[in-house]
Amino acid sequence: MIEFNNVTAYQGETKVLDGFSLTLEQGERVAILGPNGAGKSTLLKLVNRELYPVDREGSSLKLFGNDRVNLWDLRSKIGFVSQDLQEGYTPHTTALQVVVSGFFGAIGAHGHLQPSEDQREQARALMHSLGLHDEQALFERQSTGQKRRLLLARALVHHPHTLILDEPANGLDMGASLAMLSLLRSFCHEGRSMIITTHHIDEIIPETERVVLLRQGKVVADGPKAEILTSANLSELYETPLQITENNGWYRCWHG
Repeated sequence: MIEFNNVTAYQGETKVLDGFSLTLEQGERVAILGPNGAGKSTLLKLVNRELYPVDREGSSLKLFGNDRVNLWDLRSKIGFVSQDLQEGYTPHTTALQVVVSGFFGAIGAHGHLQPSEDQREQARALMHSLGLHDEQALFERQSTGQKRRLLLARALVHHPHTLILDEPANGLDMGASLAMLSLLRSFCHEGRSMIITTHHIDEIIPETERVVLLRQGKVVADGPKAEILTSANLSELYETPLQITENNGWYRCWHG
């Protein structure tokens, strides 16, 4: 599904990834874990074509088997949720406009991108299923949890093969965080792919099968969740003594 091969990427003038390689297969549910500044968000921006890698010999980034990707085709295959996306909407965008913008891979309403009535009805039905009932509510006036659910509805409205989430529970209170994780579990039960970046292991849902640990733009561990989420690995990753426990597929950590 996604193949990084010897990729180098910058954010501004800062080199974030250098010779980075990683392959993610279709159908996998993967958590990418690492401290702030590890390169998690940069990795996802490369996948979403918000950033492009340095063009050099021996380096490639392939999405769904191709190194050249039509952006409209990419938007139809991937649903994306991030804090940057949340901050991109103008103050007067309505809830329904947020969701239907997912059909076009756009941010907000645009005169030349007019959804059909069928698309509006699909968006309304999905909003209601996520507990979002006021389609004219202004996005800026919603709670962080409601905003994140609207972005999730936007990501799901075109029935993508893959859902990519950059720290989806960041900034949410406990109730909103648990609700978001429950929605992600439902998505996984439909058999689709999911990639989630986080620096909190309690956001890694039981359906996650594989964990990749990043530090300073490098993969330091990669494998089955139970083998990677250990006290030794996480203590080394965060450079502090940590104790890890597991209960029914959920992981917790504390300083120890």
